[in-house]
Amino acid sequence: MRNCCLILALLFVTTELSISQEHPRMTITRLYTGSDGLSHFERKEVEFSPVAGEPGKITQAEPASPKKSYLVRCAPGFFSDWHNADVRRYIVPIRGQAEIVVTNGEKLVVQPGYVFLAEDLTGKGHTFRVIGDSDWVAMFVDLNR
Repeated sequence: MRNCCLILALLFVTTELSISQEHPRMTITRLYTGSDGLSHFERKEVEFSPVAGEPGKITQAEPASPKKSYLVRCAPGFFSDWHNADVRRYIVPIRGQAEIVVTNGEKLVVQPGYVFLAEDLTGKGHTFRVIGDSDWVAMFVDLNR
C-alpha cells in the first residue's frame, strides 16, 4: 500500500517537464550534504523503464522502499532555522509554497509540481520558511535506505 501511495504521488506530481518527441523528462531536486559539510541542491533526472505488457504506454521509475508516509501542514509564516533532515525522505508538495535556503544562499521554492528528495542528514543543514498567505501541505515519504 505504501509503495502504491509513493508511485501514485510521483505519477501525479510532475516536476520540471521538458517535452521531447517520445516522453517528457522529469527531474527532482535533491538536498544533500557535500564533502564540505554543507547542504547543497542538485537536479537529478528520473530514469523511467517500460512496464512489462505495456510497452511505450506506461513507464515507471525504480521503486523506492518507503518506511512510512504522512501529510504535513505548516501555517503561513512558519520558519525553521538551520537544521538537517532527520531521515531520507521524498517531499511531494500538494498546496502552498515554501522556501528552502542552503548555506551558500541558494534558494529553492518548493511547491506543487515539484518532487524533492531531502537527505542532508549531517552538516549545517538548511532553513525552511512557508511563503505566501496559505498553508503549505506536503506528503512526506520516509525511506528505508
